[in-house]
Amino acid sequence: MSESPDEPAVWLQRAFDEHRRELHVHCYRLTGNVTDADDLVQETFLRAWRARDRFEGRASARTWLYRIATNVFLDSRKAAGHRTVPYGDPLEWSTELGPYPDALLADDPQTGLAAQETVELAVIAALRYLPPRQRAAFVLRDVYGWTPQEIAAALDTAVAAVNSLLQRARHTLRRHAPSDPKDWRRPQLTSEDEEILRRYANAKDPETIRALLAEDVRITMPPEPPVVGIDAAAEFLGRPLDWRTFPTSANGRPALINYLRRPGSPHYEALVVDVLRIENGKIVESNAFIGARHVAAFGMPATLEP
Repeated sequence: MSESPDEPAVWLQRAFDEHRRELHVHCYRLTGNVTDADDLVQETFLRAWRARDRFEGRASARTWLYRIATNVFLDSRKAAGHRTVPYGDPLEWSTELGPYPDALLADDPQTGLAAQETVELAVIAALRYLPPRQRAAFVLRDVYGWTPQEIAAALDTAVAAVNSLLQRARHTLRRHAPSDPKDWRRPQLTSEDEEILRRYANAKDPETIRALLAEDVRITMPPEPPVVGIDAAAEFLGRPLDWRTFPTSANGRPALINYLRRPGSPHYEALVVDVLRIENGKIVESNAFIGARHVAAFGMPATLEP
């Protein structure tokens, strides 16, 4: 006689498949990069699998999975040990930050919900100023609208402690996040953005690049220092290097995936993803995320043949 199916397992797989992408966005907000978000989502499923028989239905499956994911994040921060207190703009110094490919939202049933929630790079960077528990409490309350009681249950703490976490988190973010609430939302890519990205990808010399830049343009590229101003940026971007580039988008902004072929190398190597901020038809900022892992987040290979 065949055994009856594991009903909790079937239920969990369906619930996880339904909410996987929004859980990934949640983990990205908490960690600031896709690689760590991938790891957290995987661990979330493993913990949920081990606890599937104990789910009592007092909360929705979505809330239950978010609780698990949040605690996976907090445990990962404990395991990482002491972190340096942020200083200045994390986009200028943090090598943990990374872009979120817009394509990851394209095939998900929760796309509308996930796209409306906060994945703007400036806010993701501002969240780096918050200690892990403040960050988790803030995201659950001010992004998702959980009650302090729900957050207290998720974090296994008192409501008064949650209110204290939120008060401190909001005080910190008022100093570092964009002041206008509309700047907290994922921007919408425009046809003008795509045209400027195309011209930027094809530009090879300093003068052509210069025509696309704002006077006070800033290029961030941790761990290297930023490049500021149109003269320095045009010279830096116009260096005669052997690039292959692929236009895309991330965090609602135009982006460029870049491969570099070094002299004597038999292939192009994945090097950097540039995420542009365009205002009034000019590039005012380029946030460069260096490392093959950022390229891999877009489903691209580590190397390309000539």
